[in-house]
Amino acid sequence: MIRAFVFAALLAGFPVLAPKAVAQTIGDIVALDVLPGWRTDRGTHMAGIRIRLADGWKTYWRSPGDAGIPPRFDWANSRNIDSIRMYWPRPIMFESSGLRSIGYKNEVILPIEFTPVQPGQPIRISGRIEIGVCEDVCIPVALPLTADLLPGSTSRDRAIQAALDARPLTAERAGVDSVTCAVEPISEGLRLTARIAMPSAGGEEVTVIELPDQRIWISEAEVSRAGRELSATSDMVSPEARPFSLDRSDVRITVLGRDRAVDIEGCAADAG
Repeated sequence: MIRAFVFAALLAGFPVLAPKAVAQTIGDIVALDVLPGWRTDRGTHMAGIRIRLADGWKTYWRSPGDAGIPPRFDWANSRNIDSIRMYWPRPIMFESSGLRSIGYKNEVILPIEFTPVQPGQPIRISGRIEIGVCEDVCIPVALPLTADLLPGSTSRDRAIQAALDARPLTAERAGVDSVTCAVEPISEGLRLTARIAMPSAGGEEVTVIELPDQRIWISEAEVSRAGRELSATSDMVSPEARPFSLDRSDVRITVLGRDRAVDIEGCAADAG
């Protein structure tokens, strides 16, 4: 696993430490634990993954930018889990050698909501998370995830709740009036231009466009604003390197500004 992850990092152009160096230093760089959380009124279980990093180190958001390493989760050996929903606190942006990445520093808690197959029964988490942690070099890390989530836990964990409260605003709360997407074919995929009628998020508005299929490469968006309208354009390259069908309801757009962040799910066809 480490060798595969190192190879992926090398392909992405990241300097990495040798496995021997990883084994010697990783415990001083990153630590992970599971916050057991509480059973909700809906019968789901809200837990949290807490990642602690040494000073000067960072890790990455779900869509890390061209200079980042995306996190990966493996729940294969878990029990009594029907579905999983992850909640991502607002990330910050990093610049290095002219490249931008998106992620977290010091500490981050990732709230995770588990829906059990058998309500009222314990949930067993047994898997791993693969993340990149970076300072002057990047280290690929695979860390185990193990915990028992008990149905009798009903008290809210303040740290998990704070992470939930730190999520980007929904489109409704952010005052988004409309979102349209114009799509045109390019030689290896599609070009998508989103037009978002919303108040400014403050300063430079970095806009990230995502699709559920993570095999599709999506370029960093070119962003401009004219009054109340924000425009963001990204190229999407499919694994087959050809145009593909796109369901606009699957498009997820995150606007990261100086003052706030906004999470937008889906867009309408652009009438223009």
